[in-house]
Amino acid sequence: MTLSDDLNFGEQGGGFEQATPASPVIFGITFTPKIIGILVGVIGLAGAVYVLLNLVMPAWESYQQQQTKASELQGQIDQKKANVKQIDQVKDELAQAKQQKVQVLGLFANEKTLDTLLLDVNRLIESGNTPTSINAVRAKLKKFVPVSQKPEPVIDGTLGLKVDGKLQRSSINAEITGTYQQTQSIIRNIERLQPLLIVKDYQSTLAPVESRSPLDKTPMQVGPAAINTSFQLQVLMPLSPEEIAAAAALAAAKK
Repeated sequence: MTLSDDLNFGEQGGGFEQATPASPVIFGITFTPKIIGILVGVIGLAGAVYVLLNLVMPAWESYQQQQTKASELQGQIDQKKANVKQIDQVKDELAQAKQQKVQVLGLFANEKTLDTLLLDVNRLIESGNTPTSINAVRAKLKKFVPVSQKPEPVIDGTLGLKVDGKLQRSSINAEITGTYQQTQSIIRNIERLQPLLIVKDYQSTLAPVESRSPLDKTPMQVGPAAINTSFQLQVLMPLSPEEIAAAAALAAAKK
């Protein structure tokens, strides 16, 4: 026998069979490598879904809740900051309002200016007189009589409904004598006085000619003629809170 005869296994009936590994079978299903791969993929997907539902989603919801809470807290902080700015703005506006109130109240009269009003008016009249000849007309105050002893609250709407029950006035009947130019200057100066005054019921008539001197009884007109002017001065004063309440009760009683 030659060497080639000895190695010719295919022609001999007693040669070795090729070994093929067998696939496992469970419940009648043969688990081939392909099926095993599919099962592994399904198991991995199920695991991913489980992790998503039980770990990722609760964490995400918690994150969203914390994000919402943080936004709400930030909104509260911003609101408080805005409130602080508004408080400062309100304080500034209040200070300005108080200052304006003081300035406005300064335009009105008070008990002190009312007491000195007669002296102030007489001073204005006399200041317009200058040393002239004996025949020149000299301006003078002939009448200054208060209508009532005490100021009365304004509740008749003559100054506007918005000030009814908030102001009081003292009315004074006055009369002066002087030339037209003197009278005009006196009225303007009275209106320029610091307390707020209203001149009403202005009437002027020609004054009779006076004598040149006590020794000469013959009247003679020299220079501009004199006129008598009567008017009413209304002095306005603010009411106190207690007086405002009393004025409101008085106005309600008259309705």
